[in-house]
This record gives sequence, structure tokens and C-alpha cells, in this order.
Amino acid sequence: MPARSTAAAETFVPEDTAAALAEVSSFLDTHQARHGERPMSRLLLIGDGEGDQVELPEPVYRVLVRAVEALSQGKGITIAPQEPQLTSQQAADLLGVSRPTVIRLIDSGDLHAERIDSRRRLALGEVLAYRERRRAKQYATLEATAVDFHDENDPSEMLELARDARKRAALS
Repeated sequence: MPARSTAAAETFVPEDTAAALAEVSSFLDTHQARHGERPMSRLLLIGDGEGDQVELPEPVYRVLVRAVEALSQGKGITIAPQEPQLTSQQAADLLGVSRPTVIRLIDSGDLHAERIDSRRRLALGEVLAYRERRRAKQYATLEATAVDFHDENDPSEMLELARDARKRAALS
């Protein structure tokens, strides 16, 4: 079996499988007539081994229905995986910052966004990667500025140590 590619769009065209498609289409039509758009009973994908089966999740069922419908009509179908897109406000909510802060991050190049008309769209993966980079930097800064305080230490001496640690962290 060839390796599956999840990144690229792929188009499928109808082939000489009209009889098989008609049988699948008839099954799906009958099932939809009984249960509507949403499968109420279990639909299984069955392999060649005993116990080799898996239940189809609802989104896969909906894709199957649309694909069989199009192929049965002699149309090609294209499956084009897409990463979820966020608005700048959704990205701000996810990052725990304000929307203007997200706009500044986009303008500075720290976050990538696509412009669609006057709106910006950010890839969910990009926002999550930025969040992880930011957390790693925050943890590194906390570690670099950590100073052991003891009850017997002079508070002014400890304050000076903390200031020095913050300065070193800011320079790195």
C-alpha cells in the first residue's frame, strides 16, 4: 500500500466502477432515507481479517456520502486538507493577549497571517507553535532570573542579585 500523503490536494475521477458505486450509492440512499443525514446506526469499515473493523465517525460518513454522490454522477472530487484558520480575535483569545497585540505580532513578523480582504487569518498550527516558543522563552527567562532567597540573607543584597539576573536575561 502506498504511503498516505496528508498535505497535498488529490483529485479522484470516476473510473469503470459504475456497478460498485451504484451498490454503495443505493445503500447510502436507503440508509439516509431511514435515518436522515446523520448516521443513527453503526456503519463499519471492514478489513479482510476476523475482527478487522472500525466504526466510521460521522465526519467520515458525510465525506463518503458526498464522494459517492459525485462519483456516481460522473464528477471528479478533490480532497484538499486544510489547516483550521483563526481570526485575529480567536488567536488573541488562544494566546491570552489582546487583539492589538496579535496585530503587532503579525506586523513584526513573529506571527504569519494571510490577508483576506481587510481581515487577517492565522493558521492554528502557527499560533500554537508561537505559543510554545513564547512559553519556552518565558521559562528560560524565569530560570535565568531565579535567585535563591534565604531568611538569613540581607534583603537589599537579594534585591541586587535579582536585578543583576534580570539584566543578564534581558541581554541574552
